[in-house]
Amino acid sequence: MNVPAPAPAPAAETLRSALAGLLDGIPARQAAQAVERLIATYRGATPTGAPILRDRADVAAYAAYRMPATFEAVRSALEAFADAVPGWVPGGHVDVGGGTGAAAWAVSATWDGERPVTVLDWAEPALALGRELAAAHPALRAAHWQRSRIGPELDLESTDLVTVSYVLNELTAPDRTALVDAAAGAARAVVIVEPGTPDGYARVIEARDRLISAGFHVAAPCPHGAACPIAPGTDWCHFSARVSRSSLHRQIKGGSLAYEDEKFSYVAATRLPVAPAPARVVRKPQIRKGQVLLDLCEKDPALRRTTVTKRHGDLYRAARDTDWGDPWPPRADV
Repeated sequence: MNVPAPAPAPAAETLRSALAGLLDGIPARQAAQAVERLIATYRGATPTGAPILRDRADVAAYAAYRMPATFEAVRSALEAFADAVPGWVPGGHVDVGGGTGAAAWAVSATWDGERPVTVLDWAEPALALGRELAAAHPALRAAHWQRSRIGPELDLESTDLVTVSYVLNELTAPDRTALVDAAAGAARAVVIVEPGTPDGYARVIEARDRLISAGFHVAAPCPHGAACPIAPGTDWCHFSARVSRSSLHRQIKGGSLAYEDEKFSYVAATRLPVAPAPARVVRKPQIRKGQVLLDLCEKDPALRRTTVTKRHGDLYRAARDTDWGDPWPPRADV
């Protein structure tokens, strides 16, 4: 009797399993100190002049501390992008500044199948650990992990998709410009993710402008390719991804909840034809008795609040299930 092979585990589950034993042999105090230093560095305003991840302890702490959140943020951005370019599947992927490879895992979670994957970073310990973790995932076992300085001399191979996640904040302004231009010159699609802070949003807008100038179409989150309607200094566009915390994750981060919310800003742009959302929910929906208040970024471009009530029938039920960052109305209702 032939027994069917078990279906492969989802990428998120496989990643959690791969991370589970990561800190074995590293004293808890050392891991905690590494996490504290990394938090301080990543929240700093000055670009670093040296790799942030210095050794195995740093990289292990970083992977346990940041990979689950980075994975979920990038996956959210990629899913919004995939929704705007239905039927397209990247034939190759280059992840710039990818560290331990969270974005490579997120791409694998978004599109099935294997593809050539290259992860570039200048921290060799991060690349080594990324390679080790990727061995647990069939789609990433053949990935190429390459040490590379992220700056003006960066030379990217032609590919379908370039991701740049949580990297621009580590670079000087000239290096940011060089990186975005290199990505635009090499790829058919570019997805950039930054922390969901005013500064992170500003870096995303800067990158968005350069991609549009290079001939790219904005696929997500914006429903348009015009200037952002948010008045500078008044607010910032960002979204939230729910991150399930493993016991390891809770131990490293010192939290007790089974989840956390990762705030991020992003832009996904492409040279391909796009069908962006008619509007995007840009704040957490407010659910009240008999009505749902949705803050939308619309094609005009404009920011507008709309109220969906029970009188709207199916649309009201859809609004109650709509989340921050979702397209509006849902695709089935367009």
